[in-house]
Amino acid sequence: MMIPDEIVEQVRDAADLVAVIGEAVPLKKMGADWRGACPFHGGTHRNFAVVPKKGMYYCYVCHEAGDVFKWYMMRAGLDYPTAVREVARRVGIVIPERAVREGPDPREPLFAAVSAAQDWFARQLREAAEADAARRYLVEREIPLERAAELGLGFAPRGKALLEELTKLGIPEERLVEAGLAKRWEDGTLGARFRDRLLFPIHDGRGRVVGFGGRLLGPGEAKYLNSPESPIYHKGTMLYNLHAARPAIRQEGAVLVVEGYFDVLRLVLAGIEHVVAPLGTALTTEQAALIKRLAPTAVLLYDSDKAGLRATFRAGDELLQHGVRVRVATLPEGEDPDSLVRAGGAEALEALLKDAIDVLERKIQLLDRRGWFEGVEHRRDALDKLLPTLRAASDPITRDLYVGTVAVRVGISREVLEGELRARPTLPVATPGRAISSPPPPRRDDTPRRRSVPGARMEGLLLRAICADPSWLERARGTIAMDQFEVPAYRAIYAALLAADRSGPLASVSEQLAPEYRDAWARLLESSEKVAGYRWDAEFAAAAQALDERALEREIAALRDPAERARRYQELSAQAQARRWYKKPAEQSRRPTRARDDRADSPQED
Repeated sequence: MMIPDEIVEQVRDAADLVAVIGEAVPLKKMGADWRGACPFHGGTHRNFAVVPKKGMYYCYVCHEAGDVFKWYMMRAGLDYPTAVREVARRVGIVIPERAVREGPDPREPLFAAVSAAQDWFARQLREAAEADAARRYLVEREIPLERAAELGLGFAPRGKALLEELTKLGIPEERLVEAGLAKRWEDGTLGARFRDRLLFPIHDGRGRVVGFGGRLLGPGEAKYLNSPESPIYHKGTMLYNLHAARPAIRQEGAVLVVEGYFDVLRLVLAGIEHVVAPLGTALTTEQAALIKRLAPTAVLLYDSDKAGLRATFRAGDELLQHGVRVRVATLPEGEDPDSLVRAGGAEALEALLKDAIDVLERKIQLLDRRGWFEGVEHRRDALDKLLPTLRAASDPITRDLYVGTVAVRVGISREVLEGELRARPTLPVATPGRAISSPPPPRRDDTPRRRSVPGARMEGLLLRAICADPSWLERARGTIAMDQFEVPAYRAIYAALLAADRSGPLASVSEQLAPEYRDAWARLLESSEKVAGYRWDAEFAAAAQALDERALEREIAALRDPAERARRYQELSAQAQARRWYKKPAEQSRRPTRARDDRADSPQED
């Protein structure tokens, strides 16, 4: 197995990057950084920067960048696991032998393909004439091109230049498709996924580029397009900028969560570095668990409009379930973090962060302003609005404080409120690798009772179809994203199915699941075996269509402008009709349609 991420992070944090690089490069302290001549292109001026606060190095001439592991890989020719072990040996951390994978990581060719694409995209932004519009766009948004290069931003031109370049490097076409860099049209031709877009590289926890978010620069749809799910990129389990924000998060003891790429970029440029963003989706259970491991407190800095408030409280409840203390910073009307900091600098944002209040207090504040605590009927409605946050609070002290506050504010006794909560208790948190205390009683069907999720039955139905006929997994692999599953057990099972050996038995999937999900998997297998030989065509089609429509409905609901919502509804409805779910696997081409591929999986506002 791989070296666990927590050990990798422990090794990275313990390493003295200045001392390591200083053995080969004479460095001089300049402000918060250290400067020297670049060893990669043989420079003679101090264009090579070592940034201890970020744990990275960067050359402003040849644009070589990385962390302490990348340094050993580039300078000593080591592979990634060996580089980690070498740094661990240097800092005195022992990596257990059982934590080391036997043999190379089978995903390494995908990492290499995406890394090569990142280098090429970054070079296009710096040098290509076609990227002039992208460079002007960055200047208009007051983002220095030098800093954009330092942060790895890139540009994807039109045409097939990227594919031709990577093919010359010996990367086969199917690997480009699997990595999300290319796609096949219905006529069988290969095309680049990103075209005429400003690209934001997305890194995993180890700092490796695994995907991209692309902002369209010209006319067309959609404004934002993310990389598709792949063996190395699962957007529901990652956070944008987390690889760079980790040291600052530990120093601050808090995570600042914003909505989009430009919000993160603006704050980082202003020196506020403990900031991350979900990757175009609502904050997921996996992302909340990741934040919990990093810091005890999260500050939510979303837009203050209706859509932003909905996202704020949904994210807040998710974080509360994981025992994170949640505070909300309120932006002035019409502002987002990017525009606020552009106008007022870091000081304007820091003032807002100092005034951030607890997520429950923010809910009460909004309800009070709208008169929800006036009159018996309104107070009942106000309580209904507050109950989800009370139930989400898993920390006993936070929950007790919440109960006391709400009881006084609504004007009911604490005993009555606690009775209401006991009638519908706190939902247990189900995350991979974490056992659930006091699990709910078993049911005869395979729909978990842990959380009421619209469409949960259809998620189970789709998985049963895959269990009964594994050929459906190949159809699902190319069309159904992992984050379309909202029941934690089903999401974990689907992820294990996608990661499983395509030629291996389904029963082996159980070995990849956390213990709390194995019962649900066993029930799925059992229920599918009882109807062996049944034709699952219609059931699979209905379930897939239901998941697709649920995602489209939420995307449409998140749009702010009514006219845009109506237009988008017609467009997405037409695309959904073109999905042709009723086709059997043998009849259904796995190649996506142009309309489907050009739609962003979840647009972000900038």
